[in-house]
Amino acid sequence: MATEIKVPTLGESVTEATVGEWLKNPGDAVAVDEPIASLETDKVAVDVPSPVAGVLQEHSVSVGDTVEVGAVIATVEEGAAPAAKDEEAGRAKEDREESQGKQEDKSEEKSAPAGDASSVTMSPAVRRAVLEHGVDPTTIKGTGKDGRLTKEDVIAAAKAKKSGGGDSVAQAAPEQAATPSAPAGGRNTERVKMTRMRQTIARRLKGAQEEAALLTTFNDCDMSAVIEARSKYKDLFAKKHDIKLGFMGFFAKAACLALKDVPAANAYIEGDEIVYHDYVDISVAVSAPNGLVVPVIRDADKKGFAQIEKDIADFGARAKEGTLTMEDMSGGTFTISNGGVFGSLMSTPIINPPQSAVLGLHRIEDRPVVVDGEIVIRPMMYLALSYDHRLIDGREAVTALKIIKEAIEDPTRMLIDL
Repeated sequence: MATEIKVPTLGESVTEATVGEWLKNPGDAVAVDEPIASLETDKVAVDVPSPVAGVLQEHSVSVGDTVEVGAVIATVEEGAAPAAKDEEAGRAKEDREESQGKQEDKSEEKSAPAGDASSVTMSPAVRRAVLEHGVDPTTIKGTGKDGRLTKEDVIAAAKAKKSGGGDSVAQAAPEQAATPSAPAGGRNTERVKMTRMRQTIARRLKGAQEEAALLTTFNDCDMSAVIEARSKYKDLFAKKHDIKLGFMGFFAKAACLALKDVPAANAYIEGDEIVYHDYVDISVAVSAPNGLVVPVIRDADKKGFAQIEKDIADFGARAKEGTLTMEDMSGGTFTISNGGVFGSLMSTPIINPPQSAVLGLHRIEDRPVVVDGEIVIRPMMYLALSYDHRLIDGREAVTALKIIKEAIEDPTRMLIDL
C-alpha cells in the first residue's frame, strides 16, 4: 500500500517552504521516521520524515519548488526493503558504475579546468556545507546518485582535511591543480537563487526601514573591568559550570538592567497599541551557513551568567549544524548583535521586527582616553543602540545605553541591581 508523505506543520505563522534537498531517491529503502527530504523555511531547515517503513516510490515535487503545509511531496510503498539478493545485485551494479566512473574521471581531469565549482552540481544544503567547511567541491568524490556530492561527502572531506588527509587529494592530481580555473582576464558570473531564508531576511529588514522610524545612538565603553573579571574568574567559572565565561553574559545582564528601567525598549507596537513585557527574552544574532539567525534566550532577566553562556554556546553550535528549530527563534523582546567578532568597529544595526530596539557590540581596541585629567590607554568598545523612534524617545534610548555602559564599566552594579 502506498503512503503519502506530506509537508508537516512548520511552525506558527509559517505556511510554506522550499524543497532544499532530497535525502532519498525513488527506489531507496526508508525506515520509520527516517528523513527523506530537507525543506527550507523562512528561518530554519526542516527534515521531513517517512511515517512508514518501505521503499520510496516517487518525488511529487522538485528541488527548489515551493510547497505548502499538508502538500504531498512523495509516496512510500509500505513493506520490507528489497531482498538481500537484489541489494547485492544493486551493489554490484554500483561497483561497475563506479569503476566506469573512475575511468571517465581520469579522462575528464585532463580536459576539465580544476577548481571550477560551477561545474559541480550541488544542492542548497551541500552548497551551504561547502561554504561552512571551506572545502573545494571539485576535489571531492561524490557518493550520491550520478556521482553528485552529498552533505556527508563534504563533512568527511572537511574532517580529512583537518586531520592532514586533505592534502592527499590535491597531490593526487598535480596536472589538474596547475590548470587555471578560467582563461586569463576572464570575467565569470554565477546566478544562484536566493534561499527562502535570505529572501525573508531581505524582506523583513527592508520592511523595518520603511515602517519604523529608525534612529541610532552611540556611546563608548571601557572594557577594563569586564576583562579583569574574566581573567580573574575564568578558570573557576569554567571548572564549576563547564562553560567559558564570555562577554555576552555581561552584556545580556546589563541589557536586562536597562530594559527594566526603560520598558519602552522592551516593548512592541501592535496596531495602535503598545505591548509591554514584564520579562526579557533576548534574541542573540548568530551567523549560520545560510544566513543570520536570532535564537532567543528566554527569561534572560531570571538567569545567571552560567546559564546564559550555556544557552549562547548551544545556539552557536546548533546554528552551524543547522539544527535550530522554529521554537528556538520565535519571540524575543530585544536583540543583541555582536559585529565585533567579525572585526566591526562601528555600525548601525537594524531592529528585528516587531521589536523596538537592538544593541550592537563591536570590536575591542586600545585607545587613548582621558581619566582623571590624564591620558591613558584603555580597551574600548563602541556601543550602538538602534531604536524605533515611534515608541522610544531619544532621552529613553540614551538613558538605556548609558545604563548598559555603566554596568559594563562597573559590573558590581549588576549584582546589586543599580
